[in-house]
Amino acid sequence: MKKKSSLSRLFEYAGKYKYLTVLSWILSAVSAWIALVPFYYIWRIIKEVLAVAPDYSQAQNLKGYGWAAVGFALLSMIIYVGSLMCSHVAAFHVQAEMRSQMMHHIVTLPMGFMDSEGSGKIRKIVNESSAATETYLAHQLPDQTGAYATPVGLLVLLLVFDWRLGLLSLVPVVAAFLIMGSMTGEKMQQKMKEYQNALEEMSSEAVEYVRGIPVVKTFGQSVFSFKRFQTSIKNYEKWTISYTKDLRMPMVLYTTIINAVFSVLIATAFFFTASDAYLLNLLFYIIITPIITVTLNKIMFASENQMIVADALERIDGILDRQPLPETKDGRAVEDSSVTFENVSFRYENASKDALHQISLQIKDGEHVAFVGPSGGGKTTLASLAARFFDTTEGTVRIGGVDVRDIPSEKLMEKVSFVFQDSKLLKMSIYDNVRMGKKDATREEVLQALKDAQCEDIIAKMPNGIDTVIGSKGTYVSGGEAQRLSIARAMLKAAPILILDEATAFADPDNEAKVQAAFSRLSEGKTVIMIAHRLSSVVDADRICVLKDGEIREMGTHKDLVANGGIYAHMWEAYNQSVCWKVGA
Repeated sequence: MKKKSSLSRLFEYAGKYKYLTVLSWILSAVSAWIALVPFYYIWRIIKEVLAVAPDYSQAQNLKGYGWAAVGFALLSMIIYVGSLMCSHVAAFHVQAEMRSQMMHHIVTLPMGFMDSEGSGKIRKIVNESSAATETYLAHQLPDQTGAYATPVGLLVLLLVFDWRLGLLSLVPVVAAFLIMGSMTGEKMQQKMKEYQNALEEMSSEAVEYVRGIPVVKTFGQSVFSFKRFQTSIKNYEKWTISYTKDLRMPMVLYTTIINAVFSVLIATAFFFTASDAYLLNLLFYIIITPIITVTLNKIMFASENQMIVADALERIDGILDRQPLPETKDGRAVEDSSVTFENVSFRYENASKDALHQISLQIKDGEHVAFVGPSGGGKTTLASLAARFFDTTEGTVRIGGVDVRDIPSEKLMEKVSFVFQDSKLLKMSIYDNVRMGKKDATREEVLQALKDAQCEDIIAKMPNGIDTVIGSKGTYVSGGEAQRLSIARAMLKAAPILILDEATAFADPDNEAKVQAAFSRLSEGKTVIMIAHRLSSVVDADRICVLKDGEIREMGTHKDLVANGGIYAHMWEAYNQSVCWKVGA
C-alpha cells in the first residue's frame, strides 16, 4: 500500500477546511506574481532617467511610475494577508482536531502506556508535534507556494528584457538547487528523525528529573545522579555537533552562491557590448536578482519544514496506532472483591526478560496483602495487572472470580481504587479534585470524605476552603497534603479493592501519621494491596509477599517471615538499622 504524503494526512484532519488551505495557496501565488509588477515600474523609472540624463527635469512620468509601484506592492500585501487568514483558520482547526483525536485515543489506552512511554515524551508529541503542523500549514505552506510561484514570474522577467543576462542569473540558481538537494535528501530526513528522537528523549528525561528533585535534595545527590538525563544531554550534544559538521560545507557554498548572483552579472558585463539598453537591463537585473536569494531560502527552509512535519506526523501516528486493550460489552457479574493471579507472567515491550514469571497468588475478599522486596522485583507491575493497566503475557488475573479481560473497563474502575506514590492534583478546586472520585457526589459527601481523610487542617488554611483552586495565585499543597486529598478522592469513590503504591513515600512525619490514619479508615472492609518500602507500614498486613526478580520468594505474616531468617528478615533488620541512624556532631 502506497504511503500517504504529509499533505494528504493533514487534509484528513482538515475536513472541509482543506479548501481554505487551497485558497491560501492560490492567493499566495497571486500575491507573489503581483509583487513582481513594481519591478517593471522600477525598470521604467531607470529607463526614463537614463533617457533624459543629465537633464532630469525632463522626466515627466517618475511620480506616476512610483505610485503605480507602491499600489501594486500594497495590493500584493493585502492579498498575502488574505492568504494567511485562510491558512491560519485551517491550521488552527487541524491542530485542534489532531490534539483532540490524540487525547481521546490516549484515554482509551491502558494506564501502563503512560508509564512505559513517559509523560514527558507524550506531552511533547501532543503539544509540539501538533504545533509543528500548525506552523507548517499557517505560515510555511503559503510561503512555499509563493516561493515556487515567484521563479515562474521571475523567469518571464529575466528572459524578456535580456535573455543573456537572464540565463546568467539562472546559473547560480541551478548550482544552489543541486547543493540544496544534498541537504534535504533521504540522508537528511534520517538525520532529522534522529534529531527529534534525541530532543524527545532529553525532554522526557528532563520531566522525570524535575519530578525527582525532592529526592535529589533530600539525599544530597547531584544532577549527575540521574544518569539517564545526563546521557540524553550528551547524546543530544553529540548529535548536534555531528549534524552541524555535516552541513557546514554545503551550507557555506549554498549561502555564498545565492548571495552572489549579482556579482556574476557584473563580472560578465565586460564581455558584452556596452550600450544604453544593456546598461539599463544590467541595472535592472542587479536590483531584481536579490529576490532569487530570498526565494531560494524560502524553498530550502520549506524542504526542511517538510521533513519536520513528516516526522511529527509519524510520531502522532505512533500514538494513534497504539491499540487499546480489548473490551467486552457484556461482562460477567463479579461475585466478590477477591483478587487471583493464576500462573501470571508479564514482559514489557522490547524487554529481554519477564518482569513477572509464573506467579500464582490468591487474595481473599477483605484481606490486606503487602508487596515488598528489592526495587525492580515486580511489585508495582503485579499490582498494576490487577487494575488492568496492562494485559498479562501469560496467565490470568481474576477479580471476584471473573477474568479482568471480561470486565468492562468502567465496571473494573468502579471495583478498584489506586493511590499512587506521586499523587496528581489538577488545577481546579479542592472540591472538584476530590469529586472526580464520584462525579454525582453531593457537597456533603465530599466534605465527609475530606474529614475521613484527615484533610480538615488543609481546608482550614485555604483562603476559600474547599473551593480554593490548587495551583492558582500561589496556592499549593505539600506532597503529604496532596496524598491526603487523593485519599479523600479514593474514599469518595468507595471501591471495594484498594491498591496503595508507595503512598507515604514523600510524606513528612506529621503528614505520614495523618496519612496512615486516613489509610486505616479507607481500608476498612476492603481488599487491600499495599506496595511499600517502609516496612513499618506493613507489619499489620494479613500477609506479606516478598518479590524478587519477578517471582514471589517468600510469603507469610510479619512475625513468621522475621522468624524464618530469609529475605524479609534481612530487609527488616536493615530497615531498623536505618531508622536508628543519627547524624553525628
